[in-house]
Amino acid sequence: MITLKTVRVERFAVDGSFIISRGAKTEVDVVYCEVTDGTHVGRGEGTPIYYEGETAELCAEAIEMRAKQNRPLTREDLLKTMMEGAARNALDAALWDLEVQASGKPLWQLANLPEPRPLVTAYTISLNDPETMKADARKAAAKGYPLLKLKLNGEDDLLRVAAVRIGAPDARLIIDANEAWEDIDLVEMTSALKKLGVELIEQPVEAGFEDDLEGVRSALPFCADESCHVAEDIERVAGMFQAVNIKLDKAGGLTEALRLSEAAKARGLKTMVGCMLSTSLGIHPAFHLAQTADWVDLDGPALLQADRAGGFRFDGGRISLP
Repeated sequence: MITLKTVRVERFAVDGSFIISRGAKTEVDVVYCEVTDGTHVGRGEGTPIYYEGETAELCAEAIEMRAKQNRPLTREDLLKTMMEGAARNALDAALWDLEVQASGKPLWQLANLPEPRPLVTAYTISLNDPETMKADARKAAAKGYPLLKLKLNGEDDLLRVAAVRIGAPDARLIIDANEAWEDIDLVEMTSALKKLGVELIEQPVEAGFEDDLEGVRSALPFCADESCHVAEDIERVAGMFQAVNIKLDKAGGLTEALRLSEAAKARGLKTMVGCMLSTSLGIHPAFHLAQTADWVDLDGPALLQADRAGGFRFDGGRISLP
């Protein structure tokens, strides 16, 4: 029988600060858990979806409550008994890891995914004044990151993007509006951004207001983030977005994320596999799913002052297994 061995909240310092339209972070709290079959131990980590009201403490409580239920602790049963979110993600990841330890088979084989290879990952340029973002982009480019993801907020965004383009003239650019473009002329904005070499716009409008995108003749594809958490969301967003950002903390684990990826592709949508601020343990399952994605945004550990020991390697803009 599989049981919960431990669950706790852990805190990691951000390297500098992580700034988006909703505010700044200088540290991140994650929920860490272990499950055991009596012989092997599986580990998992989740980062709370703060805009959904989650905290690491509440996630830890949810994991403890689920473990006390008189039900089997399996990935399939988690889908029936827990809401999507970081708590379920941490448990789901621990159960996948336990199966890896017990079977001796790698995760990619168990999940029917391609054998993992190094991947180009986006590197986040936090929201700031144009000159600071230009300097941050120049530093990221000097480190070899060929794909940059810019956090914007609907104010002077073209100036910010133009500054980043000067700082990193050869970089590919993705924009993350974090729901802040409700008062922006999307046709005019996307046309201007396309000229600056932007290739994708993430979550321009607030979740729940996806209909605002219907009929918009955008020069660039839109990618759903806050608007799409699980597989059943695909039918609702498929008409307004051309891609979805799959985050395991939103989906509640790799098990649901695999279903979400399949549903998105069945509707002709492209996929990005992204992450919250997290350690390498938190993005380990996502890295395997990212082998099938069109864009990869798994820089969470690279934004911390210190990762867990034995974490992913970030070299030349690529993320690879240790």
